Amino acid sequence: MRIARFVDADGAVNAGRLLDEKRAVAALGDIFETPAFDEQVVEIRRLLPPAAPPNIFAVGRNYRGHIAETGARTPPEPLIFMKATTTLLAPEANIVLPASAPDQVDFEAELAVVLGKAAKNVSADDAPGYILGYTCANDVSARDCQKNDKQWTRGKSFDTFCPLGPWIVTPDEFDPGAAGIRSRLNGETMQDSNSANMMHSCAKLVSYLSRQFTLMPGSVILTGTPEGVGFARTPPIFLKEGDRIEIEIDGIGTLKNTVVRERP
Repeated sequence: MRIARFVDADGAVNAGRLLDEKRAVAALGDIFETPAFDEQVVEIRRLLPPAAPPNIFAVGRNYRGHIAETGARTPPEPLIFMKATTTLLAPEANIVLPASAPDQVDFEAELAVVLGKAAKNVSADDAPGYILGYTCANDVSARDCQKNDKQWTRGKSFDTFCPLGPWIVTPDEFDPGAAGIRSRLNGETMQDSNSANMMHSCAKLVSYLSRQFTLMPGSVILTGTPEGVGFARTPPIFLKEGDRIEIEIDGIGTLKNTVVRERP
């Protein structure tokens, strides 16, 4: 099942089970715990991020290929950071190069997990039962800020730096352990890997995070990016105004965004 959030034909924010990219069956209440849907078919005017998360957690260095290309050390446990919820961006909306740091903005294709119910101290075996589904994410990053600040909060948390979507695919229709994942910049493939190459699985990440924090329904976990990011290339490739960046995950779909510069 594909679940989306969207603006309907009347201009109202809605959620529902997709019939196709233009129509959905409306949800009854929220989409968490046990999603239920009306018989009413509604028209989709435009897609929104498929979740409105109370928290966005992210994982660094979860693919060995990405660790190798950056020359970083391999962390003994999942390396966790957070992105501000104001980073959230809809499919087809514009990634904005911030006026204070426009020159080294990078892309990161990631598989994202959306929690369906609250999780605290759950085991890896039980963790899949807490997952509503999976979607595509782009962990947009200002590399100069990361380097200069010696930590990742600012560089990962500018407005629009977390494109998410286009929809959530439920676990009965998606295998998070064997999905092709890639990024394309202006039609050219930059990253091309598989979620099977993650060092820490989605279930392990949910379990690990739940032992550090209470994970609330709707929380989003970005599970790390594979090799091929822009700053690790020779010469480096950074996002610039007019670029079109796509994140594609087999079994989910393609998240597409255009890049613009922040105007005074």
